[in-house]
Amino acid sequence: MKLWGGRFAEGPSEVFERFSGSLHFDRKLIEHDIRGSQAFARALEGAGILTAAECEKLVAAFDAILQESSEAAFYEGATDEDVHTLVIRKLKERVGALADKIHTGRSRNEQVSLDVRLWIRAEIDKASALLLDLMQSLISCARRNPDAIVPGYTHLRRAQAVLWPHYLLAWFEMFARDVERLHQARARVNLLPLGSGALAGSGFPFDREAIARDLAFAAITRNSMDVSADRDFALDFLCAASIAMLHLSRFAEDWILYSSEEFGWLELGDGVTSGSSLMPQKKNPDSLELIRGKCGRVFGDFTSLFVTMKGLPSTYNRDMQEDKEPVFDAAHQLCGALEMARGVVDTARLNPSRPAAAADESWVVATDLAEALARNGTPFHQAHQIVGRLVLESMRSGTKPADWTPESLAKFAPEFTPEMAGLLHAAEGMKTREIPGGTGPRAVVAALDEAAARLSAWRK
Repeated sequence: MKLWGGRFAEGPSEVFERFSGSLHFDRKLIEHDIRGSQAFARALEGAGILTAAECEKLVAAFDAILQESSEAAFYEGATDEDVHTLVIRKLKERVGALADKIHTGRSRNEQVSLDVRLWIRAEIDKASALLLDLMQSLISCARRNPDAIVPGYTHLRRAQAVLWPHYLLAWFEMFARDVERLHQARARVNLLPLGSGALAGSGFPFDREAIARDLAFAAITRNSMDVSADRDFALDFLCAASIAMLHLSRFAEDWILYSSEEFGWLELGDGVTSGSSLMPQKKNPDSLELIRGKCGRVFGDFTSLFVTMKGLPSTYNRDMQEDKEPVFDAAHQLCGALEMARGVVDTARLNPSRPAAAADESWVVATDLAEALARNGTPFHQAHQIVGRLVLESMRSGTKPADWTPESLAKFAPEFTPEMAGLLHAAEGMKTREIPGGTGPRAVVAALDEAAARLSAWRK
């Protein structure tokens, strides 16, 4: 059956039917299509189009269709144009001519917008919960090795020493922004489009605020023409999903490196790694590589809809049918990647001696020494030059920071005082960085507690 056709002398060609059909992917919306139609039936009763008995009959029929839709046989042989047509056909099989009233004053344009909004809203809630789970795992991982020292990197070169929990909290903050972005996207998703009609608003006096309350929307949309053309809410979600995947990809890259033999910081769990079909010794970080790879896929989903919407004239165009597959795929990949990343963090084991040794043998303490000179009155530019020469001399002579003594430091440059020799050990230098947001031990303990409190508040 078609929801249109009176104006046409002939039906669509087989090629057009095949080319334009969307049931194979928009069937994902069936629960939301049914819930939205139930709410619309109640609105039709409120507007005097349906009697209470008719509304009750329709709502019950929709419940039965929803229950039936969970069975594979429900879709067998279905040739319907889309999920909306399928639902109406099933409805008519149950209630007969009464089904013809359900589209009174409703366009598929607003119905599609409603269904997609409801679907994205649910996926945002799912992805947000998975993000919070991953952030909890990062906090737990940090607490397992609270005093571990690792080199921090810039340009992939050892830069300054930091505490392992400080490093993990950096990812926590990135993912916290992802939660915020998803919440912001949800606010723009969470507006009721029903009552907008095809583009000019409904000709029936629906109580749009009541429908919004029925479907747990925060408010109603403000302009019917805008609603017909709007896919900003989907782009907002795809943008938030893309940035979250970007963070996951960068996280994956770090942990692929840190779990390699060259670094040896991390041992990944057997359950998130795989072997080689040829090389018996291999333990490959496939889970992280797949996270990194799927990032590009989600970027493509965002780009796909972004380009589809470019240059469309105002209000609805059929091009916008192409919004669903990118949104469906991005949500699936994001949630899968978040679940996988949590599994990696939960089962990884830090080997603290390896990063500690990397810190000890390098000059990650150089900035600590330069700043100590500056605190003691040496202009920082001069302090920078002095420590730079010390590093150069050490490289020439093959000495490590710990090889220098208070006496040899003072002999190298009289600006060095005996107590500055303590800063040749990374753990001492970090104690100067107790500023909020820094890697000082007390600052990190406070940051961990604050992060845990923030996480708890978000869960509530």
